[in-house]
Amino acid sequence: MGPPDRRVVLASASAARARLLHAAGIGFDVMPAVIDEAALKAACRGRYSADACALMLASEKALRVSRSNPQALVLGADQILVCESEWFDKPADLAAARAQLQVLRGRTHFLETAVCAICGGELLWRFGTAPRLTMRRFDDGFLDNYLAIEGEAVLGSVGGYRLEAGGIQLFEAIDGDYFAILGLPLLEVLGFLRRCGVIDG
Repeated sequence: MGPPDRRVVLASASAARARLLHAAGIGFDVMPAVIDEAALKAACRGRYSADACALMLASEKALRVSRSNPQALVLGADQILVCESEWFDKPADLAAARAQLQVLRGRTHFLETAVCAICGGELLWRFGTAPRLTMRRFDDGFLDNYLAIEGEAVLGSVGGYRLEAGGIQLFEAIDGDYFAILGLPLLEVLGFLRRCGVIDG
């Protein structure tokens, strides 16, 4: 297959991922993929590791969008939060976010983060990383105040927090790529886009 055209499509509804690409000066379209993430995760549990499942989700999203945009370079990405072998999904509501953060506080978790690029149905590139984050032992009063300030914005994050906003106050230690924590390993993505000629430099 020849090189893709210069059109980049982000197969994600994540506002954080879109903000990262936009801030980096990348021109792209957003076309969220519609897949049954819950069913795919359920099929993965007990059979595959969380990092493998995150890559499968990212690839399925990109592949779905690539079918209707065969000449474009489609980026797919996904994250799975893992804490002591338990997988977490995006909280459904603020009550679920509160319960999840109560479980995570005082403990260390990993964000298994995967990104891939597909063109014409062919997987051209993939990358995975797993930032390690440790929450401090905040009390319920702090948690309730945090959720009151952040509101439903936390529901867009698998962790129930936005590190780029008030969520940073939940943590005592972070080890890993900041951009990957936000949902997209940006330096690796930019390196790939340069190598395949989508961006200059």
